[in-house]
Amino acid sequence: MDSMIAAAARALAAGDALTALQRVALRDDPPALALRGIAMAQLGEHLRARALLRRAARAFGAHEPVARARCVVAEAEVALAQRDLGAGTGKAGPAPLLAAAHTLQARGDAANALLARLVAARRLILLGRLPEASALLAAAPQADAAPTRLPAPLAAVAALTRAELALRALQVDAAHAALRQAERAAGHAEVPALQAEVARARARLGQPAARLLGPGGEQPLRLQDVAALRASGGTLVVDACRHGVHAGGGWLPLARRPVLFALLRALAQAWPGDADREALIAAVFRTRHPDETHRARLRVEMGRLRKLIAPLAGVEATARGFALRPQGGRGVAVLAPPVEGEQGALLALLADGAAWSTSALALALGDSQRTVQRALAELETAGQVRAVGQARARRWVAAPLVGFTTILLLPAAPPNP
Repeated sequence: MDSMIAAAARALAAGDALTALQRVALRDDPPALALRGIAMAQLGEHLRARALLRRAARAFGAHEPVARARCVVAEAEVALAQRDLGAGTGKAGPAPLLAAAHTLQARGDAANALLARLVAARRLILLGRLPEASALLAAAPQADAAPTRLPAPLAAVAALTRAELALRALQVDAAHAALRQAERAAGHAEVPALQAEVARARARLGQPAARLLGPGGEQPLRLQDVAALRASGGTLVVDACRHGVHAGGGWLPLARRPVLFALLRALAQAWPGDADREALIAAVFRTRHPDETHRARLRVEMGRLRKLIAPLAGVEATARGFALRPQGGRGVAVLAPPVEGEQGALLALLADGAAWSTSALALALGDSQRTVQRALAELETAGQVRAVGQARARRWVAAPLVGFTTILLLPAAPPNP
């Protein structure tokens, strides 16, 4: 490695992209192209960065597999920063990225192999595929290594990824421990962008993550409050954030049974009283003029719900409608997202501060692009989101000062491959 390439690499490792560009801006050899691509990524020029990294990968050729693999990893992290969640991937997962990780591991570059797996894991987290993300990290022993055994920026990203998974599982103590490690590692790295990311993740822990609905109104809850409520054995928790019900340490998912979950939520919100039949039909079947067919369907669906939740609660018919009767004398609580509906899910994704494409939002939410476009148009009219760019380059970002938390994290600037 010549002196100019070495100097540019040191500058990039310290987060000084402009100094790195001064060293290699006029060079077109493969190492210089790769470093220019990473520098452009740190400056936010993601499209230019990806083009440079692709040129570098092609220029390195098959005789330099390690250098090519490092370019693949760097481009994948730039794609993650762009929220291009489909880049170079298929339904089976980020195969090119994992192949690059295997190449790097086999050739002795354990640090960049771990970075590749962390990028793949964070993509899976954004898509909500948490078991796959956990399995991917478990297959990388370095992810749990002591921070002192890893380069400081990599240790910070690894700790942030562990914190993200812990938060999704509502393991708040584990998340706090991982964030403390991330803070220490980011402090040693002395990279301002990485330190800011850790600070944002820490600040969001204290913001409302859900609403507790009850007879007296609604109450905002932080993540640790949600975890404490779920852990309490004396409460049946109907969770509209994850579409399921908790009781006594048990969890019954109902995300694939939306009608039954809607009935259960309506019953829980009416507890300790009963829910009127006409109100249930209007809320669940979306009709204001019910007839006998709707009433018959309500009886059928209520029978299915009664059978499904029998170990946790009973459903009792009353003169007016139906009432929820938890087993073991438990109370009932209803958890709701900070903002309801598809717009709430969109705002939660956009609140990570990154610029998302419509296709990436649709992929993360599992909806069609047309559905997402309609929701974005409504949010833009309300001043809650804004568009950046035009046509295929258009990206969506949240308006500043979003008033609720999301536990999605921004990717750090790519380190020197």
